[in-house]
Amino acid sequence: MQIALAPMEGLVDEILRDVLTRVGGIDWCVTEFIRVSERLLPAATYHKLAPELFTDARTQAGTPMRVQFLGSDPQCLADNAAFACSLGAPVIDLNFGCPAKTVNKSRGGAVLLKEPELLHAIVREVRRTVPAEIPVTAKMRLGFEGKEGALDCARALAEGGASQIVVHARTKVEGYKPPAHWEWVARVQDVVGVPVFANGEVWTLEDWRRCREISGVDDIMLGRGLVSRPGLARQIAAVRAGEAPQEMSWAELQPLLLDFWQQARRKLAPRYAPGRLKQWLAMLTRTYPEAVALFAEVRREQDCARIDQLLAFSV
Repeated sequence: MQIALAPMEGLVDEILRDVLTRVGGIDWCVTEFIRVSERLLPAATYHKLAPELFTDARTQAGTPMRVQFLGSDPQCLADNAAFACSLGAPVIDLNFGCPAKTVNKSRGGAVLLKEPELLHAIVREVRRTVPAEIPVTAKMRLGFEGKEGALDCARALAEGGASQIVVHARTKVEGYKPPAHWEWVARVQDVVGVPVFANGEVWTLEDWRRCREISGVDDIMLGRGLVSRPGLARQIAAVRAGEAPQEMSWAELQPLLLDFWQQARRKLAPRYAPGRLKQWLAMLTRTYPEAVALFAEVRREQDCARIDQLLAFSV
């Protein structure tokens, strides 16, 4: 069984990957998508979105990181994937699940689920081009508007050479609205001969248990549920090991929240750093009443020095 941290564009950047993987329980994580259209991207682009390439493609906690691509041109994706491998990418991941309208309009992400032949061509070309020892993996949704083509898409990915498939158990149109259709993960696993990961609507340990029962798969990718409850992967890993799961307390989380802010202060412009903190705090309010109070204090604050004081006082 493996537990993966989902790649969420604009949310799970290098800072949050670092903080969440230090909590424990995560077996691997993925970069935000690197968008490829017409050219070979420079090394600087990869190092900006995947600075872990400087540290053996691992986070500070030692968690392996995969490099994720989004696009629709098989050869261009393959060329960029090969270049990423030369920079140290240990796994190439392909995004066929992003529901963003701007991405879909430019023929990327979930809109490609309308074209299983193109999915196959992309994976096949990437698989053919990157070194044989580098795995190629993929993430998909159940379809764009309906689910009738989900199994064809999954077969296309597996037959093209994907060694793992993550299934976000909703269509593009369904977005992030509950429920996630975990029973479709089981259907996908029935028609492909590679490991399938379940993804979507796992917010708690009980959600994970139900997802595992309904989907029939052991592997899972956690997204918003893990961002909102940073100890969730550690809890699942504890149950997997036959140990008693422990809830992560606010006191344990506070130093990580402060570290997240300090990293944001160092790496982002002062105008952007407060927004990243508020984004994570807003998600933490789902789990922690203390986050509700802290979010209320910082939500209108743009002065980084003032936020320094508020966070230092809260720890």
